[in-house]
Formats: sequence, structure tokens, C-alpha cells
Amino acid sequence: MSSTFAKVGLIGKPHHPGANQTLASLYHFLKTQGLSVFVEEQVAQSLQLADAVILDLVELGKTCDLAIVVGGDGNMLGAARVLARFDVAVLGVNRGNLGFLTDLAPENFEQPLKDVLAGNFVTEKRNLLEISVHRHGSIKSSNSAVNEAVLHADKVAHMIEFEAYINNEFVYSQRSDGLIISTPTGSTAYSLSGGGPILTPDLDAMSLVPMFPHTLSSRPLVVSGNSEIRLKVAETNDAHLQISCDSHVILAVMPGDDIYIRKHPNPLRLVHPPGYSYYHVLRNKLGWGSKLY
Repeated sequence: MSSTFAKVGLIGKPHHPGANQTLASLYHFLKTQGLSVFVEEQVAQSLQLADAVILDLVELGKTCDLAIVVGGDGNMLGAARVLARFDVAVLGVNRGNLGFLTDLAPENFEQPLKDVLAGNFVTEKRNLLEISVHRHGSIKSSNSAVNEAVLHADKVAHMIEFEAYINNEFVYSQRSDGLIISTPTGSTAYSLSGGGPILTPDLDAMSLVPMFPHTLSSRPLVVSGNSEIRLKVAETNDAHLQISCDSHVILAVMPGDDIYIRKHPNPLRLVHPPGYSYYHVLRNKLGWGSKLY
């Protein structure tokens, strides 16, 4: 068949029987469509496909036109932080729980995937965050996040103190358990649990959601996606602090450090099968009623 995508990469949930079964089915289906198929090295070992071309995630991003991620949102987040650097479309097959980012069902992926391969799909650009920790004027560590960056102590229910600046303008000082800085994609994840707003994916925005602030007046704040957020950690903090990126990558933070959070220069290019609706996803995943009567 004639396809919009000639080179397709498969990424999955290592050592997960259900995901492996779906990956094997995808591999054979894509080969029958006459496409070049590449398998990410972490899942290739358990798939045991004799003729598979195996690449690491970075090489897969450089090589492929389309990457299909099989698993839950966590697998999608891990892959997306790498794949966003490259101009590769990303499509998800849900083998997890909620699956906000994974569209296709593993039991009937063939027709929706045929539509996508034929060029019938919806494209979305999802912004990422770029996070860097500065100490004495130099960068100590950095990473990216699809959902959120969270400043918190390494202890449970431990209050910390910091100041927040937006575009170098002082916003507030705060004593709380931490702060969640979320993208629109992450607004239905940890930020939502913390009482943050749902931001539709087309918004160029970020939200700042305090975690159990020691004041009754603190509320979530939504700012432009082009803002530069700086968190100044107070010297008086006695706890070990950290920045969590999508709950996967941990950056150590010391008292007196500055944390800079900006929009990442490279957005993630998600593709969805025809008929995709973000509001349908919200109704389905969050249990909203479809109609009043």
C-alpha cells in the first residue's frame, strides 16, 4: 500500500506479555503493508523476531517517520522526551491504565492504523518543558518533561520554602510541600490531582499549582507558554530537595539553587486516528456524563 510513513519504529513496555503480544502483531501487520519496520532495542530482546532491525531510541528517532509506542502513558512520556528532538510522528497503543496519550486499542488497531498510514489522521503539537538547575551561576543538571516538573522534598509531607519569578518579575514567596509546573498535556495528570485546571492541548500555556500551601489564599496560576519561570530555593531549607520530571527523571536541588523552567524548543508531534476528539477522551477517561438526561 502507498503510505504517508515509509519507516515505522516500534517502542514498548519491556517484559510485559500483553505489550509484547501487541508489538509482535504490529510488526507482522506493518511488514505486510510493505513498510520498513525498526524495533527499539529494549523490547527487541523479549520479542525474539529473527529478522528485525534493532535500533536504540535515539537512532530510531533519527531514522523513522512514525514511532508507535505500546504501553501506558508512562511509556509514552519516556519515549516522547527523546523523540521530541526529532521530526518524527508518534502514535500510542494503550496497554496501560488511563491512556490519555495512547489512542489505539490493542485488540482492533488494524483499521485505525491503516487510516493513519494512508494519511488520514489528526496531528497535534504538544509542548514540553525544559528544566535546568543552576548553582553559583552554572548549570548543574537539566532535563525535559512532557507532563510536569515538580519541586518537592525527598521526604513525605515536608514543607519547603521558595520564591517564584515569572519573566524575572517576583510573583510570591511560598511555604508548601512543593510546586507543580505543568504543560497542557500534564494538566490531566499530577496537576489535576493537586487541584489544577485542565488546559486544552492547543493552549500555549503553563500552570503553576501549589502543593498544600501554608496559606488559604494560594491558587493555581496559568501563564503564557513563552514565560520563563524561575524558582529560588531558600537557603533556610533543611531537607534534600529535588525536581521530578514526569516522575521519571530526578534532578537534585540544594538550598540556594535556582530552577529555570521554559518551553522546550522542540514540541512532540502526536498523530491520532480520524475522529479523534480531546473532549471525548476527557469524558471517557474522567467519567464525565455524556448528557444530562
